[in-house]
Amino acid sequence: MESIKGSELNVPDAVFAWVLDGRGGARPLEDNDVIDSAHPCWLHLNYTHPDSADWLASTPLLPNNVRDALAGESLRPRVSRMGDGTLITLRCINGSTDERPDQLVAMRVYMDDGLIVSTRQRKVLALDDIVNDLKEGTGPVDCGSWLVDVCDALTDHASEFIEELHDKIIDLEDNLLDQQIPPRGFLALLRKQLIVMRRYMTPQRDVYARLASERLAWMNDDQRRRMQDIADRLGRGLDEIDSCIARTAVMADEIAQVMQESLARRTYTMSLMAMVFLPSTFLTGLFGVNLGGNSGWRLSLRLYRVLRDVSCFDWWCCMVVAS
Repeated sequence: MESIKGSELNVPDAVFAWVLDGRGGARPLEDNDVIDSAHPCWLHLNYTHPDSADWLASTPLLPNNVRDALAGESLRPRVSRMGDGTLITLRCINGSTDERPDQLVAMRVYMDDGLIVSTRQRKVLALDDIVNDLKEGTGPVDCGSWLVDVCDALTDHASEFIEELHDKIIDLEDNLLDQQIPPRGFLALLRKQLIVMRRYMTPQRDVYARLASERLAWMNDDQRRRMQDIADRLGRGLDEIDSCIARTAVMADEIAQVMQESLARRTYTMSLMAMVFLPSTFLTGLFGVNLGGNSGWRLSLRLYRVLRDVSCFDWWCCMVVAS
């Protein structure tokens, strides 16, 4: 690539703009810096900021068909080659504490052998790992290693979230064995998180695999092998997601069966109570009527004894059935 002046990448409201020193560290971009493949620049923008939006719309350093994608119109993970550069859209776990992690954050990247332009709206938590490595001098040394490290960090965060979901499913299964039903909507939310993860991580795995197979000039063979390992690791995570989705379906059936059995037990209890109180209700209704000659009837005592014996027999039957 042709060298770029640092002043051309000066965006006042950029999240940060760093120049990689080629030894695992980085320093802030200055106007008199010369950006080339030996000294690549990482420009990270929030495309909702006005100066960043203006720069994305007007800079001659980006192809025209890349501007809209970097400005937030690209959502699903994908990779597209644009001449000497490559446009990549990735998804990562939401690190905000007040939002659900399954509401994935999109990050868009356009890069070549000397320039990395990444954009986002919400914070990408995985990039903090890369920033910390650069501050410690153990970060990426060029554009290829930067991309591999970013994909590795994104996969680490996705794997941790998948593991958390797996632990929740194990806890639910243990509780169901003890006849404990989860709160209403808990299983539905868990299943939705799994489905959303699978929806976006499947094409992201394909993006990693394509980056590993593409002969990009700014990636060497070792970086391609690392990228393939990352794709394989995410693929194992997707297998775990499929397993968890199947287990949630089994748990939904088990919860329905537990609730049905609970309803049957309650119905049975109410039936027993009805059997107990039905004879007494009949007696109170019988002796409460006012029929001529009923009180002085010569068979009234015998009828009372018969009804008493029937009531006692019903009570005994209820106790036998209940035991």
